[in-house]
Amino acid sequence: MFNRENLRSLLLQLDGRGYKAYKDIRGSYQFSDFKLIIEHIQGDPFAAPSKFIVKIPQAIAQFPDNLYQSSSREVALRDYLTRQFDRVAQEMSSYRGTGKSGLIAIAHTGQEVLERTSAFIDNNEIEIRFLVGLPARGRTILGRQAAQMLCDEIPEIVNRTLKYNSLDANEIQRHVETNEDADWVRQKLKEKGLVAFIANSSILPRRSGIDLRPLLENVVAFQSPKSLEVEFNCPNRGIIKGLGIPTGIILIVGGGYHGKSTLLQALELGVYNHIFGDGREFVITNPAAVKIRAEDGRSVAGVDISPFINQLPQGRSTTQFSTENASGSTSQAANIIEALEVGAELLLVDEDTAATNFMIRDRRMQQLIAKDKEPITPFIDKVRQLYNDYGVSTILVMGGSGDYFDVADTVIAMENFYPLDVTEKAKLIAKENTSDRISEGGEEFGKITPRIPLSETIDPSRGRRAVKLKVRDIDEVAFGTEEIDLVAVEQIVDPAQLRAIAEAIVYAKAMYMDDKQIISAILAQVMADIQAKGLDILTEFPQGDLALFRHFEFAAALNRLRALKVK
Repeated sequence: MFNRENLRSLLLQLDGRGYKAYKDIRGSYQFSDFKLIIEHIQGDPFAAPSKFIVKIPQAIAQFPDNLYQSSSREVALRDYLTRQFDRVAQEMSSYRGTGKSGLIAIAHTGQEVLERTSAFIDNNEIEIRFLVGLPARGRTILGRQAAQMLCDEIPEIVNRTLKYNSLDANEIQRHVETNEDADWVRQKLKEKGLVAFIANSSILPRRSGIDLRPLLENVVAFQSPKSLEVEFNCPNRGIIKGLGIPTGIILIVGGGYHGKSTLLQALELGVYNHIFGDGREFVITNPAAVKIRAEDGRSVAGVDISPFINQLPQGRSTTQFSTENASGSTSQAANIIEALEVGAELLLVDEDTAATNFMIRDRRMQQLIAKDKEPITPFIDKVRQLYNDYGVSTILVMGGSGDYFDVADTVIAMENFYPLDVTEKAKLIAKENTSDRISEGGEEFGKITPRIPLSETIDPSRGRRAVKLKVRDIDEVAFGTEEIDLVAVEQIVDPAQLRAIAEAIVYAKAMYMDDKQIISAILAQVMADIQAKGLDILTEFPQGDLALFRHFEFAAALNRLRALKVK
């Protein structure tokens, strides 16, 4: 194995040569306290950066094993190390020539704590995967700058971020304990008959739609009404109190700009843990919660939407409904059924992003348009059956229709960002002001029909490449010759998740799609493999840019493949 000085000497020899000569440095180099592995060299300064790995023995790193003794703590510590490496790497990176020259970068992190392939830790060593933009002017190697980056700056980053004694021990402890406590609360929700919990003093508003850090000015801290307050005795922080949202049908009501949608947005991202100081670190939601909205124009493949839609004109079937261009109502129906098909236990719906004709049909409209002329059975007439028949709860933000008071179990009014329990008042209003609506939902919710994907319709190839995947931000992935549009799938929070989902579809096709297994079974097997062996099973070579996803978003991406066909 070569050492640090061998690498420095080699880089100085490459100075002034053509860029492809950088390939000569691939291999392993033993530094004084870590090993540097140069896994992949970029083809030119404008290509994807080169892939590097650092491995540092625990005898040198010296992280106490209690910081990663449980799965929850391990994920949190790996997340913390990624954040620290990123912080210092950004300080060290500088423009050094053409294209990506001078870049030192690791996986981007947001407010959520995600399991990633950027960092690993066990009793033996820490492994960090990161990217380097090898410097060049045009396509001529800048060997001296490269030697400084690889032989001086990377060791400094390692020394400042991957050694326990170089870091803030209290901050590390707080990071892992917050994550562990959040996981513990989430596991206790069902035991308490809850679908979600929001701790008192949480800060729900964000700085903007594109900056998801907590709002700092004119902030109203969350405070539960006493009638809905519950408490948990967490393993680390002890007693924590806040709003417990019970199972059933929950309405969030209130005037415009009073915090209804902000609360729902916090709940939809409460399926993930958040970093200490985020303000939402103890907004905890059932992990099987799925945000539902209308999605005009999406493709739908063989979904049984008959619980909601029947008797379409021209006799079109709704038990195996397919379309290239769904309407608001048919897309929302498909989104619900697809979520139920893979085990959703809680639906989150905001009237602002829902199809009005799917949500409600009032008495006046019922009188004007007879039921036999209206194919849509509105959600108001199915939401109770969904809970009674399948145990699936629903949280609805509703500002425009009091008819939902008739079916709600709990009604929470947001007033200046404070939640009020107005359940009894809403029930009294419903009793004193009957809507005279005729229920159109029948006696039962209806069947949730599983589907079998046809593997031949899932093709990741493009041109000469057997697999061609490319992620664009968090809402679109190029899959072979197709573009999967995920802009309406709001619980994907990181491009690394989408990258992993695309790889998982390829993996699922190769391993489990045999034209016999239903979608839920295929997804379960893939997720079990990831749980047992990690995200690395999805790719041929180790990558540092993948993050764990939920099987609900995996299903959402699969269902939005326009070529998908099912039986």
